[in-house]
Amino acid sequence: MPKRITKRAKANASVRSEIKAALPSDQAIAQLKKFKAPKFDQTINVVMHLNVDTKQADQALRGAISLPKGIGKTKRVVAFCGSDIAPKAMAAGAVKAGGDELVAEIEKGFMDFDVCVASPDMMRVVSKLGKVLGPKGLMPSPKAGTVTTNIPEAVKEYSAGKVEYRADAGGNVHAIIGKMSFPTENLATNLDFFIQAIEKTRPSTVKGQFIKSITISATMTPGVPVHYAQAEVAAE
Repeated sequence: MPKRITKRAKANASVRSEIKAALPSDQAIAQLKKFKAPKFDQTINVVMHLNVDTKQADQALRGAISLPKGIGKTKRVVAFCGSDIAPKAMAAGAVKAGGDELVAEIEKGFMDFDVCVASPDMMRVVSKLGKVLGPKGLMPSPKAGTVTTNIPEAVKEYSAGKVEYRADAGGNVHAIIGKMSFPTENLATNLDFFIQAIEKTRPSTVKGQFIKSITISATMTPGVPVHYAQAEVAAE
């Protein structure tokens, strides 16, 4: 029996056919907004395909960025820190904060959080959770900015939706840049800011073009290719 094609799929295919080449950020966002929308506010993602070999230590890119226009969502943060810092972490927005007692809670099954931050001196305690947090990508890391001496500030930033990124085995970096309801100019600002931030992480060992392609998409839309001239100039 032939697969039924929905009205949304037909409409989106028509919009997709309008795209003949990669578009500047603002035009790419505007094109994305033309796709037929579902009844919820879609999340917009960017995927950057980079010329990196993540098996090389200096090319295994990972970090975190606070986008200028936010991303339209908050995150639940737990903080591994001393008893003197825990009240400040809670005041900054942490759902839980502490040391051994927090580790014990997580070992018993508590997982109602999206991000873990830790002070450097607490990593010996957090290391006990390697098999629990590691597979979920939640282990605090200096590269991601989740191991820090300023726990309250880290909690505040991640609670507000600070974006973490990591290059996967194929050299792709994924990130949320906002919601479909955001004004086009705000999404374009976030997109350009993220691209420029990634461009600045270019390892010295990378030869040739660093950013191979950029694509944006929403939760239920096809992708739209993004043209970014500055990246091309920087790679020449």
